[in-house]
Amino acid sequence: MPRTPIPVAIRQLVAHRAHECCEYCRLHQDDADSTHQIDHLMAIKHGGLTASENLALACPLCNRYKGSDLAAIDPVGGMAVPIFNPRTQIWSEHFTFAGAAIIGLTPTGRATVELLRINDAARLIDRQSLMTAGRYPPSHARSS
Repeated sequence: MPRTPIPVAIRQLVAHRAHECCEYCRLHQDDADSTHQIDHLMAIKHGGLTASENLALACPLCNRYKGSDLAAIDPVGGMAVPIFNPRTQIWSEHFTFAGAAIIGLTPTGRATVELLRINDAARLIDRQSLMTAGRYPPSHARSS
């Protein structure tokens, strides 16, 4: 199936709505090595549409690790659970900051942290450097 480009207006809406931050790990676009990407929450191959309500802004690492997955295993309960959906769920209900680490508070949060490898060593080092520089977490992300 050929990929249809996402219209510029929708890309801009998604980025603006996310305050230019990854909707999973909260990394700001200005602090990323590569341009943030538009993630289909439900992949086209699963019937997802290229519509703003099915799109999220994701850093390249979160987008790569998520792929087309809709669920992951909660490392505490051992059950498959839906991963975090920034269009229907509130980030702070599923995650919290603990220094440079992002901690999953719910089965969905824990499964998402594991699937997206949010706390891999290199990512923690990068976030700690950004924290030291006062750039992480972004101010809007501290309370949302």
